[in-house]
Amino acid sequence: MERAVSDTVQIRELDDASAGRWDAFVQQCPEATFFHRAGWKRVIERTYGHPMTCLYAERDGDIQGVLPLGQLKSLLFGNSLVSTPFCVYGGVAAADEAARQALIAAAVERAERLQVDFLELRHPRATCSDWPTKDLYVTFRKPLDPDPEVNLQAIPRKQRAMVRKGIQAGLVSEIDADVERLYDAYSESVRNLGTPVFPRSFFENLKQEFGDDCEILTVLKDGETVAAVMSFYFRDQVLPYYGGGKASARQLKGNDFMYWELMRRSCERGVRLFDYGRSKQGTGSYSFKKNWGFEPEPLYYEYHLVRATDMPNISPTNPKYKLFIDLWSKLPLGLSRSLGPYLAKYLG
Repeated sequence: MERAVSDTVQIRELDDASAGRWDAFVQQCPEATFFHRAGWKRVIERTYGHPMTCLYAERDGDIQGVLPLGQLKSLLFGNSLVSTPFCVYGGVAAADEAARQALIAAAVERAERLQVDFLELRHPRATCSDWPTKDLYVTFRKPLDPDPEVNLQAIPRKQRAMVRKGIQAGLVSEIDADVERLYDAYSESVRNLGTPVFPRSFFENLKQEFGDDCEILTVLKDGETVAAVMSFYFRDQVLPYYGGGKASARQLKGNDFMYWELMRRSCERGVRLFDYGRSKQGTGSYSFKKNWGFEPEPLYYEYHLVRATDMPNISPTNPKYKLFIDLWSKLPLGLSRSLGPYLAKYLG
């Protein structure tokens, strides 16, 4: 006898008992991303202590949608409810519209009850059409051919020449089991950009939580670190997420070689989509990714304002942070590594 299907959607909170079902839904839901995985709750709470409330919509015992939410509260940057903190994508991933609307309503109710400044849903596609939406960010995604040589030839000529210079410079790549060389390169790179670095424990927790789906590739010249990147694997996709180069990277074309090596290795792993990730429009990283032949796709960061009257602008492109950025970029590297985590924990 067929089971009767109910239209009633119930909203529940993720716990240890439901984590397996949550991740099984995320794995098969076309709207879901790596940043919807249940492990982000553990990583963010363990690293930063920010409370995570991960909601899911259930009908007749089956999960129909998920919405991870994290609350970030500080004197400097205010009080917000974000999906998902420290992630470029988030928001609702749902199998149907009823589940989607139920989760959005639950998030709004929670934001109002907590009296945050705003609720921010980082949707890869337009979802809440009547909400204020920030058009600052885009993403870059492109299919990969199974043949690495085809992908190399698909890179525009000038950028392909940069990759070849890295190859000719004798650069090699290795996969690291720990975060030491990554943190060395990444912390130097973000200091140079005037940005506080995340704590080393954040990268350690990511690697511990996601295992082989979180991989570190390091570029070397004569045994010395040139650049490194932490990438996330999800279904048939790869997303290089935290990357940076040492002082030698510019001359040696270390970053160009690094992303090509990741592309090449990903092909061998069976990856079919390269997700270059988020960039702010009009920035150097935006231009760099376009130079690879990737086309920008808009991201829809949508806001429900509670106590705030305008969308937030906590971004390096905000002129009011220019002096801070200039000063931070001149800090001794050791000092930036010591102080950075105290600020970066709120820059989610």
